[in-house]
This record gives sequence, C-alpha cells and structure tokens, in this order.
Amino acid sequence: MQRWRGLEDIPEDWGRSVVTIGSYDGVHRGHQLIIGRAVEKARELDVPSVVVTFDPHPSEVVRPGSHPPLLAPHHRRAELMAELGVDAVLILPFTVEFSKLSPADFIVKVLVDKLHACAVIEGPNFRFGHRAAGNVAFLTELGATYDYEVEVVDLFVSGEAGGGEPFSSTLTRRLVAEGDVTGAAEILGRPHRVEGVVVRGAQRGRELGFPTANVETLPHTAIPADGVYAGWLTANGERMPAAISVGTNPQFDGTERTVEAYAIDRVGLDLYGLHVTVDFLAFVRGQEKFDSIDALLVAMADDVKRCRELTSAAQP
Repeated sequence: MQRWRGLEDIPEDWGRSVVTIGSYDGVHRGHQLIIGRAVEKARELDVPSVVVTFDPHPSEVVRPGSHPPLLAPHHRRAELMAELGVDAVLILPFTVEFSKLSPADFIVKVLVDKLHACAVIEGPNFRFGHRAAGNVAFLTELGATYDYEVEVVDLFVSGEAGGGEPFSSTLTRRLVAEGDVTGAAEILGRPHRVEGVVVRGAQRGRELGFPTANVETLPHTAIPADGVYAGWLTANGERMPAAISVGTNPQFDGTERTVEAYAIDRVGLDLYGLHVTVDFLAFVRGQEKFDSIDALLVAMADDVKRCRELTSAAQP
C-alpha cells in the first residue's frame, strides 16, 4: 500500500481512482463498511482505491485545544486500511489555510486534479470544505461536472455497546474513557490499543515482584479509565498475556497518570526503549488504595490470576 503525506507526494502519472474521505479514527466497524465498499468498487472498475484523511484532527485547527483523544495513530489506521485492501492512503496536513478551502475548491484540488476520482464513496453525514459547508448532495452535484459518481454507504452499525447507540468514534472514545473496553472492542472489531516506548518509572512493580513495562503513550491517545485490565503486551513481535494498570498509583501517592503492563509469567524481560503495544481485553477492577502493602500484594496476585484466566479464555 502506498502512503502519501500531502498532495505533492501523489505520483504525477496517477490515473483514475476510487476515493473515500474522512478522519476514520479507529477504523471501526462502521468505517470498515465504507472503506470496504470503496475497495470493492475500485476492483469493479479496475482502478486503485484511495483513503484521504487528515493530520492533525480538523477540530484542533478549527477550535484549538479541542483535539479529541485518538483511538489509533495514523500509522495504525494505515495498517488497518491495508488489511481491508486499500491501495493508497493520503494524509493531508490540515492547516488554517487548508480549512478555508471552499467545498468546490476541495473537490477540484484534491479529487479532480490530483486523484482523478471516478467514484467517491462516503457515509450519509459526510461534510467537507470551509465551515463544513459541503455535503453529499453538493459532492454529487459536482460529480456530473467533473465525471465522478458518488455512492453513499450507511455506516450506522449498532449492537449492545453503548446501550444500542449507533457505532461511532465518539461513542468508542466515551466507552474507553469509562473503562468499558469490552464495549469499545465490539465497535472496533478488535481490542482497543495504546502504544508507545517503554520508559523507566519508579520501578515499584519490580520491587513488589510484578515488574511492569511503563508505556509512554503517544500524544492525544485515548486511554481507558483508571483501573486494572486484562489484555496483551506485544514487544518485538511477541504477544504476551498481561495485567494492565492505568492510573496514578494512589498507594504511593502518585500524581502522574501512567499505563503499565505486567507480562504474566514472564521472567527477565528487558523492554526499556522498545516500542510496544498494549491491547485491552476486559476491565478487572477500579483503582484502589489499600490499607497496607501486604493487602496490595494480595490484590495484585488476584488481579494476575484473573487476567491469566481472561486472556487464556480469549485466545484463538
């Protein structure tokens, strides 16, 4: 799959293509319907499929300080899109100047002049251009002028997550923030993931017999609510069952919120400086401050036992 950052990265000899545009944070099951249809349509027409997305999130440029927590960084979204069969991903730097493009100018500069779109696949609520003035109707209207067709795909899948609300990135972020990683996984179609480099912490886990990888997460990462979770820690391509702690470590009067993962039944791991991923399977308990270190140790042993059971039951 080709990855382009900015319009200037698109090959000059790029031909016709099927395009879909959106933030696609999380590439959840609703997004997968749209992207999957774009891939299918491209194969029907024997042309490449292209996903157009933005960095940073448009809301951060339009309303500084409003950047939402991200369900997946751009490289992870690209991986997920590649798995869906996408041929190219175009990440457009979203600047103040870019935000002022009218819907018509956006269509000409991106879809017509650069990507030579023969078809555009979108969800029903797609908006674009300055002040989000462009919609599917306008996109379709200009398709007659610029020789592309528009197909609208209903992305609104629903299930038990969020009490039956339609699946969306907003709902997924809310569930993650509430610690409902099971509900988030239903929407995403996989466990919610955070990633980053393992850094040195206070090393109290090591002193207590449960050495943890302290993960310095990427900016704007959607981090689950404070508590203990079952999941997996992946390092150097190896996926290991883990007990994951999120929070400020109130037992030791901590103030900084961290994500720490203990690789269950693994001894002698040296992960410092490695980029790792942490996948959240299930919530185990909330963050607590115990009456004594002994009580904490008993709880940690119970946590590990529970996490071992949960991850073992979830293995393919």
